[in-house]
Amino acid sequence: MAYATITEETDDRVAVITFNRPERLNAFSLELRGEVADAVAKADRNPDIRVIVITGAGDRAFSAGYDIKQSAEAPKKTVAEWRDRLAGDYDFTFSVWDCSKPVIAMINGYCLAGALEFAQMCDMRYCSDDARFGVVETRFSSGVVTMIMPWIVGARARELVYTGDRIDAAEALRIGLVNRVFPKAELRQETMKIAKRMSQVALACLQWNKRSINNSYHAQGFHAAMRYGLEACTILDATETPEYQRFDELRRSKGLNEAMRWRDDQFRQYE
Repeated sequence: MAYATITEETDDRVAVITFNRPERLNAFSLELRGEVADAVAKADRNPDIRVIVITGAGDRAFSAGYDIKQSAEAPKKTVAEWRDRLAGDYDFTFSVWDCSKPVIAMINGYCLAGALEFAQMCDMRYCSDDARFGVVETRFSSGVVTMIMPWIVGARARELVYTGDRIDAAEALRIGLVNRVFPKAELRQETMKIAKRMSQVALACLQWNKRSINNSYHAQGFHAAMRYGLEACTILDATETPEYQRFDELRRSKGLNEAMRWRDDQFRQYE
């Protein structure tokens, strides 16, 4: 299958899937989400692949998250329509969690909003020293469809989710959001070295260990918590708060850049 928004390659026993929309900071369009899920499932079925690495094209971003320019062009949604849309986003992020093989997020530049959710659903996160992270969607009253962050960084998630603040690679490493930080020029080389080392482990061993680790989360109520997050996100996104109404009005009438400027202005004096 030829993909339009991603690329895929195989390096020995490692599959590399790349978001390929650098002109849009690799934002997650509907088409990209479907293609990534398909490519991950295909690599999962391939007995010659043991580890999957996912990254973003260009040097500016892993991904800026869900494509809100695309969503602005769509008609406004009912609660039921929001639920259907967000369930698709939720399933997209679970494509890597449910994959039987280790999945590594190789993060360069921005990793924001839905992209941060997706990266946290991967087994490991390795990033460049210029990487930036943030739950920025809360700043325009959008919900977090895959509320994985408390399971990754614990109580530190509260400040990041409540403020929408961005953090750098060093802070991300300090709080446990990422596993390792590498100089930008060395990110791919160092990540692939770890991936290939990992791929020397027997496939059955990797798969059973991933199942065991994932099920330790499930035993603690992981799926129930995550499903509640999806429902909360649906209710919030269907609720037109004054902040969301203004942001949506600006992006529909004057464009996304103007909406972003307005959003940033609300916070600037307190940064």
